[in-house]
Amino acid sequence: MSELLPWLRVIQRRRSRLLVGAGLILLTLLSGLGLLALSGWFITATAVTGLLLAAGIQASLDIYTPGGGIRGFAVTRTVARYLERLYNHDTVLRLLADVRIQLFRGLARQSYRHLRSLRGADWLNRLTTDLDAMDSLYLRLIAPTALALLVSVGLVLVAWWLVSPLLALALAVLLAAGFLVATVLLHLRTGDHAAAMMAQQADLRAATIEHLEGQAELRAAGLLPQQQQALSARGDDYMAGQVVVDTRTAWHQALAGALVNLAALTALVLGLQQMAAGAITGPVAVILPLALLGLVEVYGQLPEAFGRLGATVTSAARLNRDSGPLVPGSGSGTDRERAGDGSDRARTGICLRDADIGPAGLEQVLKGLTLTLEAGDWLGVVGRSGSGKSSLADALAGCAPLAAGQREGVPAARVAYLTQQTTLLDDTLRANLVPDGRPVSDETLWRALELVGLGERIAASRGRLDTWLGAYGSKLSGGEARRVALARVLLHPADLVILDEPFTGLDRATRERICQQLPAWLEGRTVVVLAHDEDALVPVRQVLHLDQR
Repeated sequence: MSELLPWLRVIQRRRSRLLVGAGLILLTLLSGLGLLALSGWFITATAVTGLLLAAGIQASLDIYTPGGGIRGFAVTRTVARYLERLYNHDTVLRLLADVRIQLFRGLARQSYRHLRSLRGADWLNRLTTDLDAMDSLYLRLIAPTALALLVSVGLVLVAWWLVSPLLALALAVLLAAGFLVATVLLHLRTGDHAAAMMAQQADLRAATIEHLEGQAELRAAGLLPQQQQALSARGDDYMAGQVVVDTRTAWHQALAGALVNLAALTALVLGLQQMAAGAITGPVAVILPLALLGLVEVYGQLPEAFGRLGATVTSAARLNRDSGPLVPGSGSGTDRERAGDGSDRARTGICLRDADIGPAGLEQVLKGLTLTLEAGDWLGVVGRSGSGKSSLADALAGCAPLAAGQREGVPAARVAYLTQQTTLLDDTLRANLVPDGRPVSDETLWRALELVGLGERIAASRGRLDTWLGAYGSKLSGGEARRVALARVLLHPADLVILDEPFTGLDRATRERICQQLPAWLEGRTVVVLAHDEDALVPVRQVLHLDQR
């Protein structure tokens, strides 16, 4: 359950909305229970009065007060239900945005190696199934559980006050048993199965996507029928697990409902005994049983949530593993240090010892490479396409494992890496410059934009720093998008900065202007710049020619 804590902390940031939403749910529930109980009392009182009058006994009944109460409960229930649905669905959408921000900020702090290890199907699971499990925690799990406990305790106290302590004790035992059957006991019986199903679902989704993408090759090789059979068998295994969870959930739901109904029957029997003893009237004796029957709806929502709680915990564990916990406002240091614009913080160098570098399972591009850079060194790497520049950059950044040898020095989390591929988010310029959400002042952001030659362009836009860049930065030209990506790297508080072809798509004047300002901005940090020839490098202190190795 500890896996849920980071996401529960995200949810509780909107505690005021959660409390209002829970209040609306409670008002709807109490209005329904009140409507059922008061209607039962009124019908019973009317029948008793009619029987007395038929027997020639003088009797009277105020029909206006209970009639008004019934209409009041009916209207309140309808209005409260509408407001609850409207308000809580809006809250869930806000929670979904919060959870997504939590996930993406956490992912922004992960190493490139870890992010590359996730398959497309893994990303699809994180962004759909796993996120849905987190944003629905409130409506599916937290609110129904809390309200079931609250209403149950309330009905026990009403039984104590209205009928007898014996009935209150009997209801407490039966409702507690029903609650445990619908929640804790169900989770104990389905938790492992639901968790295994969640893992199976991820693997099955990945296998299905790979099968669809490779149909042409499988058909050409004559392997399509075998692959289809294997995929169908895996689907059957998944459905078998689903049947187990659903069956156990249904049984627990039925048993919990039976216990609540038994509580209603007990209330009716003991209420009639109290009526026979003259302690209460007949209409009062039916109030509590009818209210307890209304509780069946509340308890009926619990098994669905707790039957899948194991899967929810598994989703939370995967999100925690892939994005890491996020504590708002965490970290230390000034804005100058966070932005990485020349702070005096102690930095470290980087060293590769006898490193073999290249794609796994293939011939290594670079073999036996030993490279040592002290803190503050600037290295240029020059080589033709295929000489291993990007592979070396991946190794220095800690993105790709070495086939042999060791990497020492700067941890991967303290590396800022501008790859050859320019990737921008469908978000504001500010969010693209600081995707992990750490606090950086507007002044520092503008300085970074001035350095890459975008200051005037952004200042003239309507949204300025909050300008929306569109999907993949579609509102920018290729050169402008490249400069935004460069500014993002420069704003990262890194010890090691790696720039792979940083001036792709830039004119000579812009490149020279950036080169003049980079040394001051990156003062004290280790810098590696990769290019096809020395003319495309920033001013460096040493150059490594890979073609000459």
